[in-house]
Amino acid sequence: MHDIGLVRLSHIIKDYCGLSFNERLSTLKKKVDNRITELGVTYSDYCEYLTRNPLEWDIMIELVTINETYFYREENQLIECSSVVLPMLKKKRFGGPIRIWSAACSTGEEPYTLAMLIQETGQFLPGSIEIIATDINKRVIEKAKKGWYHQGSFAFRRIPENLLKKYFTPIDSGYQIKESIKKMVNFQNLNLLNKQNTSQIGEVDIIFCRNVLIYFDQMTTKQVIDSLHENLAPDGYLFLGHAESITDSDLGFQKAYSENTFYYRKETNQNETVPYFSSR
Repeated sequence: MHDIGLVRLSHIIKDYCGLSFNERLSTLKKKVDNRITELGVTYSDYCEYLTRNPLEWDIMIELVTINETYFYREENQLIECSSVVLPMLKKKRFGGPIRIWSAACSTGEEPYTLAMLIQETGQFLPGSIEIIATDINKRVIEKAKKGWYHQGSFAFRRIPENLLKKYFTPIDSGYQIKESIKKMVNFQNLNLLNKQNTSQIGEVDIIFCRNVLIYFDQMTTKQVIDSLHENLAPDGYLFLGHAESITDSDLGFQKAYSENTFYYRKETNQNETVPYFSSR
């Protein structure tokens, strides 16, 4: 039997950011025990403390979120986006920039990789693509904004050597991403479950929300997908993690396949097919 205060804390966390620890209370306990001891309170007291001290959520979010990521992660999707989806959208857009939203971007490796690959195509003028990168964890957003990564970091485990040499400068036992890449990305703190937050992003053409839904229950997943659907332009695209899939036909997406990966296109009318892709 778990402490009733710990159970209550799991419900509060789920309501706040969607992370579900209901079936993983032991994991939650390991994550927050040191903070509980530091404050000298019970779990029930801590629930009240969160209510009275909203800034404590910044500490809690750092404790419970998982920020494991790296450059060039699930590269087939990134390459598909830069070499196929973006050129296709470019033909449809006149005047305004193409907008990409990297949701749950952690320390910035995903949006920076997209920026590098976009530059590698040589098909887009400066300012023609806008990348918005968001995360609920304020600390990782600040790290992402700096664009500096330790040379022994897990972040570089998959990046091709040519991209590392071209887009990073060795500085202080690490690598600083070059300014031409940094200025392509706008980092913001954002809670995906806060409708007011997500509405401020505005309409976007592409959303990357990878390896996030696996931490949500079915109801929260639907809530997040509905919100992302609202932000997407009528012919926009959604990239999820390889272990994630939208199986509910009522969620408003069509699955799009390429040779090496799959992703989703916002549904239009029933007579319109997904261009350049096969359905199966």
